[in-house]
Amino acid sequence: MSFEYGRNLRVTLFGQSHAAAIGCVIDGLPAGEKIDEEAIRAFMKRRASGGELATARAEADDALIISGLVNGRTCGSPVCAVIENRDVRSADYEAIADTPRPSHADYTAHVKYRGFNDKRGGGHFSGRMTAPLCFAGAVCMQVLGRLGVEVGSHIARIGGAQDSLFDPVDVSVPQLACLRVLPFPVLDAEAGEKMKREIAAAAAEKDSVGGVIECCVLGLPAGIGDPLFDGLENRIASAVFAIPAVKGIEFGAGFAAAGMRGSEHNDPFMMEDGRVKTATNFHGGILGGISSGMPVIFRAAFKPTPSIGLEQRTVRLSDESECPITVKGRHDPCVAARAFAPVEAAAAIAVLDLINC
Repeated sequence: MSFEYGRNLRVTLFGQSHAAAIGCVIDGLPAGEKIDEEAIRAFMKRRASGGELATARAEADDALIISGLVNGRTCGSPVCAVIENRDVRSADYEAIADTPRPSHADYTAHVKYRGFNDKRGGGHFSGRMTAPLCFAGAVCMQVLGRLGVEVGSHIARIGGAQDSLFDPVDVSVPQLACLRVLPFPVLDAEAGEKMKREIAAAAAEKDSVGGVIECCVLGLPAGIGDPLFDGLENRIASAVFAIPAVKGIEFGAGFAAAGMRGSEHNDPFMMEDGRVKTATNFHGGILGGISSGMPVIFRAAFKPTPSIGLEQRTVRLSDESECPITVKGRHDPCVAARAFAPVEAAAAIAVLDLINC
């Protein structure tokens, strides 16, 4: 089912952007795992950050855990959390219910669900659904942390402004920890200011801009994953593509590998402190779908927010005529500026599912 992810650890998302609530169910967590609810709240706030560069919709994202924990520890029952939707303005969508917004899922959802799809705020296609995804990811990160696995990310690019990238062989736990406390996580502060100016410029012109998030899974031992359809890349990509607006993903050198020779791209094996490593990491920590023990590094590309204030062309479904549309409401001028937490969450869920094999 499309709302469920995982085989050993199963995560199910539910709700819609303007429904009474959204939430998730996590089944398959080991019993006895201590879950820090304050750490979950802190992670959820990272998704909600953005300030003047983000949507004016203000949701507290307080997750009410209604099952699965006893005295702060998992008890073997599925963990279920509910997040109320409080700051909704459904009237913003009444005028465009018959006119699908360009580059949104309005039209495809209309066809698939025979017109019964929830058009308010994008329904279950909305970025709002990343809130329960982040809850599930925050829980998984706590379990992974006790296994010595850390997940972190930064905003690698907004429009034409580029941040430094992770050193593929030398990402550290302190570096990831520093990024987690930044409301706008970048490795180069000057690049971060350029990114903010790109977002502000797009917003001032009633437009939007895309971006890239670079994510690292650190401390994953060699041997995690499977070949062919169950490769580590496959499973991470599947989870990351659940985030609305993701249009591409690459691991290690990614598409740049197509312009390299084998002698450049191949990562020489070496021994260090009795452990097999590679001198470089163009493979992104994954070989044959299986972790190599090197940092797992990938980048996810986000399209520009399709809801923009400029007049666009669309069709009126009721009479099959062409017409103009101007999208109202509250929208992010750059989805990528708030996407680092959902990307980390998706990666954490995918990795823990594979570790549970």
